[in-house]
Amino acid sequence: MKKSVTIFILLFIVITFTGAMYYLYTKNAEDPVVYKTEKPSKQTIIKKTVATGSILPLEEVLIKPNISGVIEEIYVEGGDILKANDLIAKIRVIPNLSALNNSKNAIQTAKIALDDEKRNFNRQKSLFEKGVISKQDLERVEVTYQQALQTYKAANQNYDIVKTGSTRGLGSSANTLIRSTVSGMVLEMPVEVGNQVIESNTFNEGTTIATLADVNKMIFEGKVDESEVGKIKEGLPLEITVGALENVTFDAVLDYIAPKGKLENGAIQFEIKGTLKKQDSTFIRAGLSANASIILARADSVISIKEALVQFDPKTKAPFVEIKTGEKEFERKDITLGVSDGINVQVKDGLTYDDEIKVWNIIKTE
Repeated sequence: MKKSVTIFILLFIVITFTGAMYYLYTKNAEDPVVYKTEKPSKQTIIKKTVATGSILPLEEVLIKPNISGVIEEIYVEGGDILKANDLIAKIRVIPNLSALNNSKNAIQTAKIALDDEKRNFNRQKSLFEKGVISKQDLERVEVTYQQALQTYKAANQNYDIVKTGSTRGLGSSANTLIRSTVSGMVLEMPVEVGNQVIESNTFNEGTTIATLADVNKMIFEGKVDESEVGKIKEGLPLEITVGALENVTFDAVLDYIAPKGKLENGAIQFEIKGTLKKQDSTFIRAGLSANASIILARADSVISIKEALVQFDPKTKAPFVEIKTGEKEFERKDITLGVSDGINVQVKDGLTYDDEIKVWNIIKTE
């Protein structure tokens, strides 16, 4: 009885061991890994870097008064289209008491001088008529009298200017009337009726009454990181996208790259500018946020593959792919790469559209 049990146990062990060995052999005999393949495709590859910024007018003109006072009337508002010399606002002058008093005293002084010269002229004229003095002496006195008269008139005009900001005879030159110096759209009116404004002078830039610009000449103004500035150069094309305008792209040309960077948020940023080729059918508001794609390189309708399919020789660093030659059989094929956008890369030489390239996302069989 014991002998038969022992034999049964030994047979069971032998059969189990043999089955396990056969299972392992069959598993090792077949390839458990299956690779997918992909074919090259025709694509347009664009290598670019992105800069953030905003859309601004090429030139903004700040309209400032040349006399201090209070805004009495405003004739325009934001969005109005103006021509050069169009009326924008009117200022009521609040005279300076000291200047007003000085100009009034100047009138009195000029009047005293004028009266004295007038008496002298009349006296000399009487002597001339009697033949006592020559005509030359009379003309000299007359010139002095005319100069005194002119000084008196100038003193009166100066008093009017100090008091009201204008005087008779100036017409459209009156500096209480603020006019446009250029043609363009009113972007902003930062003042209201009743606001006090300061004249523009050597020591003060003055109060801005209006901001004008030609909205048909817009630029993109943005910044790029120092890691990207070495890749760009003036003259490169830009593709501008504005967040507020969906599905609209504006073409532009990179015109300016700042020679000096500025430290912002721990990184060096360089200012760039590009002139927009504006679409007549689209109105772009000044100050809109925008992104500019700077086209570094472009390859149109070329054979391309995903960068993930490319391998590099450990020694020569030359790129290559593995091409399918049969069922689960692949061979190496050297290729020449071109423009890359970080996802797809141009293949200049080494592949055809019919080649099946090994994908390194392997699939294990169950």
